[in-house]
Amino acid sequence: MPQLRLVAADQVAGAVHVHDPQEGRPIASLTARHLSEHAGFLRLHGGRVAFVDDLAGALVVLDPFAGEGRPAVPVTVPVAVPGEHLAADPTGRFLAVSTGCGRSPEPWSDLLTVVDLAAAPQPRAVRVRTRTGEPGVAVLGPADDPLLVVRERMPGALAVHRLTGLLAAGPGCPAVEPSARLPLPDDGHGDAADPATGRVFTATEDGVAVAVRDGQSLTAGPSLTWDGDGDGDGDGRRGGRGYFLRLDPARRTLWSTVRGGPPEPDQWPLWTNHAWWHRIDEGRTGRLDLGPGLVFRLALSRTRAAFTRIHPSGDELVLVDRDTTGPHGPRVRARVPLPPMDGAPREGCTPWDGVQRRAVAASPAADLVAVSRGGHGEIHLYDASCGAVLRTVTTPTPLDEGGHLALVAKDDGAEGDTIGR
Repeated sequence: MPQLRLVAADQVAGAVHVHDPQEGRPIASLTARHLSEHAGFLRLHGGRVAFVDDLAGALVVLDPFAGEGRPAVPVTVPVAVPGEHLAADPTGRFLAVSTGCGRSPEPWSDLLTVVDLAAAPQPRAVRVRTRTGEPGVAVLGPADDPLLVVRERMPGALAVHRLTGLLAAGPGCPAVEPSARLPLPDDGHGDAADPATGRVFTATEDGVAVAVRDGQSLTAGPSLTWDGDGDGDGDGRRGGRGYFLRLDPARRTLWSTVRGGPPEPDQWPLWTNHAWWHRIDEGRTGRLDLGPGLVFRLALSRTRAAFTRIHPSGDELVLVDRDTTGPHGPRVRARVPLPPMDGAPREGCTPWDGVQRRAVAASPAADLVAVSRGGHGEIHLYDASCGAVLRTVTTPTPLDEGGHLALVAKDDGAEGDTIGR
């Protein structure tokens, strides 16, 4: 197994912890760092990890392999906050940070930050004004002429900017207009970008909208349906929608969780959940049942896609084949009970306000999955090939609201997914 690092952010306590997951021992901690949980971690080349510090108003690049007791922070760059989404171009040189709601119930900021990590004599960051909303971002190559794509809502569109033009903007946060705009449904939420083809994917109620780079613009492609054959049982494979997209760059596959059931948040124990996958090059789509409750983000290990499912009857880690090439698609290979959380979501209440949750992380280089136990300062490590419990890592802070995790190897290819998770 390659050398791994487990990075755990406690965004409530304002700390980032680095552990050796193979030995379970702590390596280092950063204090006074408040990760933007919505923007998440963005993997960069060489095992580096980028995130937005929402309190400091900074993009932080962390090298978790730097040394015992002292994780190196080679770069910090001022950016506009609250961080909504974080993305990089395929080389990891150019980054973009969009701003969202933060603690406001409504979008209020129209600021967007673009960053050139390789600028001399120091990294360069420029802030511009676009449009208020809850924008997603993606950066498409090639490196000598990257395009920034901003996903807008209500009215929905994919707004296209030449990134080098944004970097040339002056001080004072000038307003900018896109060079092109492609219509999109108003309810876009969840994005993925495929560096190999220049395609951008956006999750909407109607399905996954597809756009492809065409010079300095985007052209719409055929949309993808949330329906699929998946497990072949003929039950519950239609309807619902995904709110999260993730690219598996090695297997050229998109993954999501399709949610159905009653729309009311306090009815979350009745929500249905399916693992949805789409083979990008073959055009094949499928889905399989994960069970009721709250399922959202997922992680990709060497052999499995890992999901956590929260439910009043008991939480579990669901491990699904990452290989989607078989005649029937992937299968659920293990359902592993998770230890209960004090302060877990309750029936009749929303599953995300003032409750504990779970984060999940994996590396494509290893058969290892990490799952947090929010509020308890614990991260449980599992053998993804069979679901066996390996060890528990204890963090110095409680990981309230589940914290946020990244499991990192230096050359695992995870940087091929260029949007923060």
